[in-house]
Amino acid sequence: MLSCVNANVMHILPLVAALIIASPLPALAADTPWQEIAPGVSVRLVSSGQVSSSGVTTIGLEIDMPSDTKTYWRVPGDTGLPLNLDFAGSKGIASYQVVWPYPTREKKGAYLDYVYYGPTVLPIELTLDGADTHAVVSATLGICSDICIPAQASFDLALSGASVDKVNSLRLRQALAQAPILWEESDEPLGEVDFLPDERAIAIEIADPNLDISSLIATTETGTPLFGMPQKSPQQDLVLLPILEKTENSGLEGRDVQLTFMTGMGAFELSRTIGADDE
Repeated sequence: MLSCVNANVMHILPLVAALIIASPLPALAADTPWQEIAPGVSVRLVSSGQVSSSGVTTIGLEIDMPSDTKTYWRVPGDTGLPLNLDFAGSKGIASYQVVWPYPTREKKGAYLDYVYYGPTVLPIELTLDGADTHAVVSATLGICSDICIPAQASFDLALSGASVDKVNSLRLRQALAQAPILWEESDEPLGEVDFLPDERAIAIEIADPNLDISSLIATTETGTPLFGMPQKSPQQDLVLLPILEKTENSGLEGRDVQLTFMTGMGAFELSRTIGADDE
């Protein structure tokens, strides 16, 4: 009986060894460990593990913070601190771009900021240019509750060989769904943008009367000057956005401005070149 058992074991062992050899190595982690950067606030990098045929993948800066704590949009506003990412030391990454979800506009006294409260994911689109890809990232971001601080964290996330992470993929898709996309329909809801030096404002023509003008955000590529809350104009088809900084006429005419707004279909954006008021 014993010899028969030993014989069976001898037959099974090669099969087990073959299965071990054939089994894939453990998948690389699709996220980094959490790092506490302020009391009650932690951050990490997450990855979908998916790479498009053109070599593009999406990772995300995930921020776990209380509902009364905030960080800032790409244009932080009067008092906010901008996000700074440094990919020095990374491998196989040709470029990166933060894909910003539509922010909350916060007006407190004379100050206007654009913020995110509570748990937040900021997607980062990476263009890869090699088989061996590795993200080494240093991040500085503003975190505000009772006080505002510039918080820092460093991350090391291997991208090559990582398997698809369904949970992270869903988390990133949800964040991407909140980001404005380019308006591509022929019937654009916004018309011309003019500079009104006497009123220290820009005037935006409203082509769609159903547009929620309170959602309208105007920004330049540099983020300056900062434009204030939309205000109704005596002219029904115009909305005014006051300039919150000292800006000369020559500094605005001919500059491009990005207009971000909400619709029932989500957030959209389009660009205009600021002209001069003809009146």
